[in-house]
Amino acid sequence: MTQLQGKKILLAISGSIAAYKMPELVRRFVKAGAEVKVIMTASAADFVSPLVLNTVSKNQVLNAVHEAASWNNHVALGRWADVMLVAPCSANTLAKLANGLCDNLLCAVYLSSTCPVFIAPAMDEDMWAHPATKRNLETVRSFGNKIIPVGYGELASGLIGEGRLAEIENIVAEVEAFLQENTSSVFNGQKVLITAGPTYEKLDPVRFIGNHSTGKMGIALAQIFAEQGAEVKLVLGPTSLRPKHPSITTVSVESASEMLVAAEQDFSDFDIAIFAAAVADYRPQKMATQKIKKTDEALEIKLQRTVDILKTLAARKSADQTIVGFALETQNEEENARKKLQEKAADMIVLNSLRDIGAGFGHDTNQVTIFRVDGKEEKFPLQSKTDTARAIVQSIIDYRNAKKNV
Repeated sequence: MTQLQGKKILLAISGSIAAYKMPELVRRFVKAGAEVKVIMTASAADFVSPLVLNTVSKNQVLNAVHEAASWNNHVALGRWADVMLVAPCSANTLAKLANGLCDNLLCAVYLSSTCPVFIAPAMDEDMWAHPATKRNLETVRSFGNKIIPVGYGELASGLIGEGRLAEIENIVAEVEAFLQENTSSVFNGQKVLITAGPTYEKLDPVRFIGNHSTGKMGIALAQIFAEQGAEVKLVLGPTSLRPKHPSITTVSVESASEMLVAAEQDFSDFDIAIFAAAVADYRPQKMATQKIKKTDEALEIKLQRTVDILKTLAARKSADQTIVGFALETQNEEENARKKLQEKAADMIVLNSLRDIGAGFGHDTNQVTIFRVDGKEEKFPLQSKTDTARAIVQSIIDYRNAKKNV
């Protein structure tokens, strides 16, 4: 398995004759297990066919912020990727990136991206040697972007010199080496607690009060944190699903009280605690010791509140801990989420609504809004639960960084 396996690469192609090489680059990334999305400038289409890129990437190629009545969400694209690669990067596009210009989709995504950005320049020798190009190159480098060195050889003008796009294998190697060095380092040495799945509160030996949660969202979060170096404890309610990463320790529980016991064990040792489980709010006052037999009479069962795990443990948090709760709502969603954020003393609440098609229990997709105690709110489109988990993890990183800088 390569470091590119499962990674999301956003390839941004500008108007350089070297763009004709990009289908091969996409093919290499895809063959190595990466998912590739392609955006391109209008002039790039003069050098490489969008149809070919559609075919090799298996994703729609985008080249405008809006097309007909459709808006291409540049913010979502910038957050989707693990790596953004601008290749080839023409002198014109390099100048725009250096100066914050935003007159096309490529520049809009670049300015919105939260992932590492690689820039692979390609231009003729005299353009490459011009002081303006050198200044722009140093400017984008100062922003933290990674520059893939140009090659030496025959250029489109017929000259021989520097400015040639780096060889495809060199570009792939640069990106892979970076991912190998950085993928597992974000949460190295940190511990993350996650609750997931439903809880079952027994009525009798064969019946229970529960819900339709599968645990997919919490498991996806555990997987992303583990991939980024964290030691994860996953307290998982009744579900057949299991995570696969070796850095995840799964503790299986059934009831809300069992989930609390497992979650509060060594709670002070965790840097981040995420309460994604769909905990049953009520349980029977008394559980029947034998199966309740059916009769012609109405059956009345007295219920009592289960423990509020999020509120209980958030009340014990230290200043260095980050607490994240989930809210699944069916009405007055945002109002209820903000209320929960305050009442539960959490740092963040992740809201999803059962009124959003494709969100909630059982789906492989989710659509969430994140509310932070510092007042910031972020809305995300419908996407896979893995991508939603990535967005939540990135929001946690952003929140913790902002908190450090206060």
